[in-house]
Amino acid sequence: MVEKLGTEGFMKELTNGFQLLMDREKKVITFESLKRNSALLGLEGMSDDEIMSMLREGDLDGDGALDEMEFCTLMFRLSPALMNNSKQLLEEAIFSAH
Repeated sequence: MVEKLGTEGFMKELTNGFQLLMDREKKVITFESLKRNSALLGLEGMSDDEIMSMLREGDLDGDGALDEMEFCTLMFRLSPALMNNSKQLLEEAIFSAH
């Protein structure tokens, strides 16, 4: 996916995914917002326990929700192909910032 979109395009897709799933008022992904929007990801059959497990896996600060950085980190961790390209992504992001 990164090869197709490039670094900036891919990061934009992650941001779009986060915004799609987040609670509009709280600006984070909550249990309720993930449950409500999981069908948009093709995950309409997820149980409450599975949704909570996903949140816990990505919740690095223990607040019970995912901010954008936690969401992006979780997406990288859940996709081995992304991890293989992470060094290239970092280099491209650094060089494009200058």
